[in-house]
Amino acid sequence: MGDKKKALVAMSGGVDSSMSAKLLHERGYETHGVYMKLHPFEEKHVANIEKGRKVAAYFGFAHHVLDKRDEFLEKVYAPFINIYKEGKTPNPCTFCNRHLKFGALLEFADSLGCDYVATGHYIKTDGRFFYEAADAKKDQSYFLFNVRREILKRLIFPLADRHKPDVKKMAAAIPELAFLATQRESAEICFVETDYIDIIGKHFEVEREGEVVDESGKPIGAHRGYMQYTIGKRRGFTVDGAKEPLYVQKILPETNQIVVAPKDRIYQTTFEIEKTNLFFEPEQKEFRALIKVRYRNDKKPGLVAIGENGGAKVTLDEPEFAIASGQAAVFYESDKLLGGGYIV
Repeated sequence: MGDKKKALVAMSGGVDSSMSAKLLHERGYETHGVYMKLHPFEEKHVANIEKGRKVAAYFGFAHHVLDKRDEFLEKVYAPFINIYKEGKTPNPCTFCNRHLKFGALLEFADSLGCDYVATGHYIKTDGRFFYEAADAKKDQSYFLFNVRREILKRLIFPLADRHKPDVKKMAAAIPELAFLATQRESAEICFVETDYIDIIGKHFEVEREGEVVDESGKPIGAHRGYMQYTIGKRRGFTVDGAKEPLYVQKILPETNQIVVAPKDRIYQTTFEIEKTNLFFEPEQKEFRALIKVRYRNDKKPGLVAIGENGGAKVTLDEPEFAIASGQAAVFYESDKLLGGGYIV
């Protein structure tokens, strides 16, 4: 058995990562489980580690704990806070995937002599590209656009072709692990328990009344503090004598103002991105793609023009609503993930 492949699986304590570990083990991999301490909630860590240990003990493989809270604070939490301060809308899961789940985790795998890293993400890979998962409702390809392409050949996603209800049934069929099938889904942003404003409020004064202005800069109302708004929001501020619904068009952190406009003025066709990450080398400076500007949005056709220093200009065939600075613009060819970047 000396040639048996060795895999490290990230185990969060949830049903997806636990059943991923089960599938790896059953496929004959020498499996090691690991729980990564990232967020600051110690009680959750204790509970999740215990769940992971139960799964590992049931199948008879090793379980480790990796404390990366300091790195999480630096690479995920601090940028999240500061991007909101800049009047933008961050996407912290994309930071975490690059630096922690497919960064620090790979380093730990190397320390154990593991050939592969596996997670419970719903996504496919052929070692060169990512592809959307079979379960479209759970597909997480959008959040993985920023992973370093040279590591794809070492990644395994056991849930690539599975659907969430079937994964729950798999857990429910094991009496000792049936609790996994009925527990609540984890939050999308692990360190936000209620609302992101509660997190921001620990560091900045978020309740600071400011002006609502129109596109010409004329004051027309009041708001509660610019960090409480995102592009496209239409509630939570007051406008004097508005004859039609108005939406946040721009956020001006320097003056604590928000610019509002009618809905048809919140659409745009072109925008810039930075920190572009691609899984291929374009033969030309421009290429066409299907583009997502938010996780829940549909993909829209458009043109990506690669610029200098990791920048690019994106031109959509049709205008898109509420394109927010700080969010990710992610590129596809059918179900193949080509890459993406952060909206400027």
